[in-house]
Parts: sequence; C-alpha cells; structure tokens
Amino acid sequence: MMLKLTAKPRTAFGKKVKSLRQAGLVPAIVYGSLPAQAGQKGTLPISLSLPEFKKVLNQAGESTIISLELGGERHDVLIHDVQTDPLSGLPIHADFYIVSQDKELEVAVPLVFEGVAPAVKDFGGSLVKVLHELEIRALPKNLPHDIKVDISSLKTLDDQILIKDLKLPAGVESRLEADEVVAAITEAGEEVIEEAVPVDLSAIEVEKKGKQEEEAEGEEKSETGEK
Repeated sequence: MMLKLTAKPRTAFGKKVKSLRQAGLVPAIVYGSLPAQAGQKGTLPISLSLPEFKKVLNQAGESTIISLELGGERHDVLIHDVQTDPLSGLPIHADFYIVSQDKELEVAVPLVFEGVAPAVKDFGGSLVKVLHELEIRALPKNLPHDIKVDISSLKTLDDQILIKDLKLPAGVESRLEADEVVAAITEAGEEVIEEAVPVDLSAIEVEKKGKQEEEAEGEEKSETGEK
C-alpha cells in the first residue's frame, strides 16, 4: 500500500516560516510536473503536518514513492531532501519531486546486510561494509525500498561481495560497475577504512536552486509589503 501525505500551498516565507514550525508544520517545496497554481517559477511552496511527515519519512526514506495530496489532486513524489534541526533532529524543511510513471529515475537505495558471515563467526574476521547504499535506475513502480545483501557467502578471509553478486529486483539496474566491492572480510586487528558515502551533487544543486527561489520570492513579498 502506497504511503500518503497531505499538503497545502504555502504563503509564509523567510522569517514567517517560524510560525509554521511553531504550529507543528513543516515548510517544503515541490518540483517536477507541478499543478497549475505553481505558475512559472518551477517550484511550489507547501506545508504539511510534522507528525505525519516524520512517520512517512521513517517508512519511505528518499527512495520510496509517496502519494502527495495537494489541492484536491494526488501526485506521486519522492522525498528529495530533508533539512533537520541540529539540536532536536526534527525536520525543518523538505523537498519533494513529482515523478512520471513512464520515466526512469536514478536514486540511492539503502543496502540492508543480512545473515551471518562464516568468515567472521568461524575465523575471527571482521566484516567491512564498503557501500551503505546503491545508486540504481528504475521506473517508479519498480523502485525498491532497500536492497538485501546476504553476507552468508563470505566464508573465507579472502571472500568479497561485488555489485554483480547482488540480487536486484526485476526492472532495477545498478549505476555502479559490476566488479565494485560491496562488502569484504579483513583479518582481526587489520585497519579498516570504509568508503565514505558519495556526495550527491545533483541533490545539492536542486536544494540550492529551491532555497534561492524561495528566498527570492520571500524577499519580493517583503518588498511589496505582501503578508
């Protein structure tokens, strides 16, 4: 069953969004094939319930399609980016992207490691998780919530799990090379350096664009005296 969120168009910008958060709402922006009320700016400011958003975020992450109800219409969206308060950890802003069901998406899906590695249990080795998520391409209907990695195949200290060893769902294609390492075993006491999660430059660019447009719109409203 698809997760659902309800949102409303937002008119509060800049310093005024503080009142939204105090009322238990999260300011957000929608991108993609927008409703008519979005105009020509390419983004639509919205607000939604903080408790409802937290619940859906925990279940969906940023790789599961959500049904967003907005203005009496429903749109299939992905949570593209979430800003959180550094002290409370609560979401303070979110970006949503409206997807087209006939257009493939490229997203990062979490890897979930399952099972017991005999190399760890029987030979005292250490499991090294080189990747924590996998960049994939798929149609929205085929996007998995996560991808399982069975580590029971790691039987000796020399064994590795490669991208090509993963069992990807039908319609899902990895964006990484087939021989890239997902997990490996090292001997106990050996220094382990796990690969850092790569920075998603496209997400940063989209976030920057959205924030700049929102700030510009807020300044424009302030200059005109609009409430």
